Amino acid sequence: MKISSLKELQALRAAIARREREAAERAERERREHAEAEAQRRVFAHAVGPVYPLAPHGRAHVARPRPAPLPRQREADERAALRATLSDEVDVESLLLTDDGLSFRRFGVGPDVVTKLRRGHWAIQTEIDLHGLRRDEARDALAGFIRDAARRSQRCVRVVHGKGHGSPGRQPVLKVKAQRWLAQCAEVIAFTQATGPQGGAGALIVLLS
Repeated sequence: MKISSLKELQALRAAIARREREAAERAERERREHAEAEAQRRVFAHAVGPVYPLAPHGRAHVARPRPAPLPRQREADERAALRATLSDEVDVESLLLTDDGLSFRRFGVGPDVVTKLRRGHWAIQTEIDLHGLRRDEARDALAGFIRDAARRSQRCVRVVHGKGHGSPGRQPVLKVKAQRWLAQCAEVIAFTQATGPQGGAGALIVLLS
């Protein structure tokens, strides 16, 4: 570097002195940190006492994939909200069509949709069996099933509610309630009683939006 004046020389000396001072301060700081870490290590070693390495066990260390995080609280909140909105008392009989088999379609949905649904125009992609569930359990399970199927873009599903042969009075309690619950699900645009091979009077074929 070429120095052309006394002022530049003084500035250079000041810069060098500043760098040396900063280097000394950094070295002192590192020395103190090292001394503190060493003191903590000695205190820990004194508290723990002598230690010895474990003998080799000869087993391979296999990395297990961690399970995907599940929003359990959110799902519980959604189930509680669905339970509050799905009523057992709502009257859907006026909306049910019984021309040639029980069916339901949302307002604005043409009758041809129910006909195609009954004839198996859409392949059943998944199903839920409500056998053995109590009323609240069945309602929560059905609501969650419809919600999850809609999220997975599954349009045609089967709901097996049974024929009520094991119910008191041999009345199909879940069948009536399932119809009411489904009619209140915004994702459901139509459903119809299953044909014989698909479960007959013990199941419903449901079409989702």
